[in-house]
Amino acid sequence: MGFSKVTLSLIMCVLCLGHYVVYGQDSRADYLNAHNAARSAVNVPNLVWDDTVAAFAQNYANQRKGDCKLVHSGGGGRYGENLAWGKPDLSGTGAVKLWVDEKANYDYNSNSCASGKQCGHYTQVVWKNSMRLGCAKVKCDNGGGTFITCNYDPPGNYVGQKPY
Repeated sequence: MGFSKVTLSLIMCVLCLGHYVVYGQDSRADYLNAHNAARSAVNVPNLVWDDTVAAFAQNYANQRKGDCKLVHSGGGGRYGENLAWGKPDLSGTGAVKLWVDEKANYDYNSNSCASGKQCGHYTQVVWKNSMRLGCAKVKCDNGGGTFITCNYDPPGNYVGQKPY
């Protein structure tokens, strides 16, 4: 059984698209899949995309576009938040990977980060009670990078509580 050139081209196109998605995109599904893979690893329910949370994230990202400083919005008192800044080609999934990579710094038994290390971004990603997600990305006006924010509803990282 042989494949026609058209069939082979379609297969290659699908494989190419699949590779492209795996290595960093910025769609809702990409943000959700990256978050939910980390949540699944610790048996936490999946997040769902929320347009209201995403609008909050986009509004704040737009405010940071001029300087791209890693300054938290405060979540309007309603949302948890992770921020990332990186090279102009930093993707949304790349940002989530940065946060999830903090898992190595988190000790579940003591519910703390390793000395001198960060893990709060990771714990927000996997916070069991957070159910809704919205993320946004902007290119910095100075051409020096990309600013990405994800917001979580309800927020996590409550002192004295474990994420899951």
